[in-house]
Amino acid sequence: MSLEQDLLDFMRETAYKPMTYQELEQHFGIEDADDFRAFLKLLNELEEKGQIVRTRNDRYGVIERMNLVRGRVQAHAKGFAFLIPEEKDHPDVYLHANDLKSAMNGDIVLVRVTSQSEGGGRLEGEVVRVVTRAVTQVVGTFDNHEAYGFVLPDDKRINRDIFVPRGQFGGAVSGQKVVVRITSYPEGRAAAQGEVIEVLGHKDDPGVDILSIIRKHQLPEGFPDDVMAEAEAAPDSITEEEIVKQGRRDLRNETIVTIDGEDAKDLDDAVHVVRLENGNYKLGVHIADVGYYVTEHSALDQEAYRRGCSVYLVDRVIPMLPHRLSNGICSLNPQVDRLTMSCEMEFDPNTMKRVRHEVFTSVIRTTERMTYTNVKRILTATEEEPELELKERYAGLLDMFSLMEELAMKLRRRRMKRGAIDFDFQESKVIVDPEGKPIDIIKRERSIAEMIIEEFMLAANETVAEHFHWLRVPFLYRIHEDPDGEKLLHFMQIVSNFGYVVKGKGNSVHPRALQTLLEEIQGTKEQTVISTMMLRSMKQAKYDAECLGHFGLAAEFYSHFTSPIRRYPDLVIHRVMREVLENGGAMPEARVEALAPRMQDIAQQSSERERVAVDAERDTDKLKKCEYMLDKVGEEFDGIVSSITSFGMFVELDNTVDGLIRLSQLTDDYYHFHELHMVLIGERTSKVYRIGDEVKIRIADVNMDELTIDFEMVDMKPRSSGGFRGFADSGGNGGRSGAAARRRPGTRQARSGRRCAGRRRTRRCAGRSG
Repeated sequence: MSLEQDLLDFMRETAYKPMTYQELEQHFGIEDADDFRAFLKLLNELEEKGQIVRTRNDRYGVIERMNLVRGRVQAHAKGFAFLIPEEKDHPDVYLHANDLKSAMNGDIVLVRVTSQSEGGGRLEGEVVRVVTRAVTQVVGTFDNHEAYGFVLPDDKRINRDIFVPRGQFGGAVSGQKVVVRITSYPEGRAAAQGEVIEVLGHKDDPGVDILSIIRKHQLPEGFPDDVMAEAEAAPDSITEEEIVKQGRRDLRNETIVTIDGEDAKDLDDAVHVVRLENGNYKLGVHIADVGYYVTEHSALDQEAYRRGCSVYLVDRVIPMLPHRLSNGICSLNPQVDRLTMSCEMEFDPNTMKRVRHEVFTSVIRTTERMTYTNVKRILTATEEEPELELKERYAGLLDMFSLMEELAMKLRRRRMKRGAIDFDFQESKVIVDPEGKPIDIIKRERSIAEMIIEEFMLAANETVAEHFHWLRVPFLYRIHEDPDGEKLLHFMQIVSNFGYVVKGKGNSVHPRALQTLLEEIQGTKEQTVISTMMLRSMKQAKYDAECLGHFGLAAEFYSHFTSPIRRYPDLVIHRVMREVLENGGAMPEARVEALAPRMQDIAQQSSERERVAVDAERDTDKLKKCEYMLDKVGEEFDGIVSSITSFGMFVELDNTVDGLIRLSQLTDDYYHFHELHMVLIGERTSKVYRIGDEVKIRIADVNMDELTIDFEMVDMKPRSSGGFRGFADSGGNGGRSGAAARRRPGTRQARSGRRCAGRRRTRRCAGRSG
């Protein structure tokens, strides 16, 4: 390790010029034959990892000194791509389709920057080398041409078919969904080549659609035998000896409850609230001590690391840990003893400042397993008989639930005051029958009960992050970087069209200003649209070994501590916490040195697995929503315009399904797209379509191959006064000279109808999912 670091440091020196391996060997004084072989091996390994590059004349240098950038390819369905650099401050690099060479979506590559637009704008580059392949197998539909076959990829970011030679069909016939292993990657005009390794079934067979998405994202289904063996070895209960030996604080006499959804089986968080004699609130958040049963480097731990998190698809859950643990000894079931990690916080009722906190290992016995529905009914109870029965059943808990509501609302007000952004999106859930056929789409309610748990989990996550940050021990943080200035400026221009002003300096803004906007638009018809655009202007939250703050929560310290059953970072944090607690509030220096380098790797792996999970969940959600609308073709629905582009407008229905009205379907006029104001304007009639308009549409077509829905315009509801104000000076002809795109009625839409904007995010920045 020392030689590797010395070598990299030497190559990064300003005076360094690329050297051959003989020159490097001489510089480092390597004479022993064994040392020489080890040195050559090190050079090869660093080259393989893309940390150094060997030139055509066999000279070595580090990538940053050779005008190269290392990063991940983010491909687009239209053929081009972007390089997302590993170096945090380096801007993205645009890659033309011809400059991708053999690189595919997700690959780690080295890119040479070839040009930069004027004024330090967009960088363009070409792939020099693929360091790591992300795509080794592809899911798609098989097409047999007798002498050869093709697989049409489901992932539209892989925009070229995979060629399959005869003899490599694996028994597949046309129309079947297959998994093909890539044997050679695309070069120039030559397609990628592969062999069929699994036939999933005909594309229209029940269950094949979801199975295809599982294979597409390479999600694991079952657990390996050694992992299951470790899970089966876990006990069904805990002993008094364990509790005493570990010195856990005994909280079994406290009134502690879990509050979850009706169908939840892995209950990993429990809470209790009391009012102290001094008038302060004491909040206890108790999380299942999963790390006690999933030890470091065990088979269970390594499998959890690979998975990163549980994946919640429409019709199933792919868990991070076997059910034997997650639904058994690690689940905080009622009236049984469970080992936990606790965070207790004391709050001043007037200022809501946290005046004291403590983190410790504990044992609890939850009093009740409560559901969101019942807690909501208790807190909003009327004099109806069912509510009275509920109050009688939980009579001993009523005062605590009232205190929980009081504390949660005060915590929320304080959080909003400091500038946290609260995206209160309308979430939905697709209901499927036993065969996987969608039968309904229902809206998920965010009631007072959900908000209580959300606020308590946020408070615990912040407290734990701050506590361990100041101890200077290796840790994992949940970070959310400031928005990109250019995207934010574009968003502010768009919302100004609605008559709203976001206060900020230049292209930077405090999250409080964005939250103020969300409060202003509360209850308006453009609320969902503006909220969605705001979210798209921000960066994605991720994990990091450094505490860099959370923009969306306006929090300086934030971590994920509350869900170790379903998130690997929480599990890692629990281990660190126990080690520190067992060592009197510190960690041995040798352990710090061993653990610290691993944290960034765990953070990156966990962030990547989270993105895979979100993509898979989004894919199944989109698939089943399209399938649900199949038999609705010809029916009319009310909706709201959620996005406008040069090729049409996207409309979101009340059930959260969205679709595209193509410009070619607007036959009453020629329409121009004005990008600055995000509107379509009729050339002859001056009719304006803009984001937030309420419209009535008809379902024209549902394409299950592309997973797109086409709408037809039936009618536009009259606009209320106010709202859009950005086109007052455009002129009676709709600003013809400013048109960025124009479509004549009845002409075929030239551009792809695949949605590139207006997508809805169904996860909030905060709470259990943030």
